[in-house]
Amino acid sequence: MIAKSIKYFGHELILICDGKCSKAFGFNGRPKNQLSKDEDDYEYLSDDELPTAPQDPGTYEGRDAKPTSPQSRLNKWCARECERAIKMESNKWFILPDFSKRKPNYSKRQI
Repeated sequence: MIAKSIKYFGHELILICDGKCSKAFGFNGRPKNQLSKDEDDYEYLSDDELPTAPQDPGTYEGRDAKPTSPQSRLNKWCARECERAIKMESNKWFILPDFSKRKPNYSKRQI
């Protein structure tokens, strides 16, 4: 797990992720399984079901792309696009996204 203090839309937050950049596709690029005709009703596939993520998934935040080295981690791409990262206020309890199993998009589908 890695963490960094950031300023996000004028608020002081902490960006936290599991550091598994090789499995980070980004919210818009992570392969998913459609669950119904509703386009927003899907589940992300688990890490074990997927190959290594592309080094450049083709999404950018400002000038920041998906990190390619440990030194470039926790940049704007991580804060806005990475499905493995969370933003939170300090001293709060948190749970990182778990991609060891499929992760539903709708919270009502979560077990």
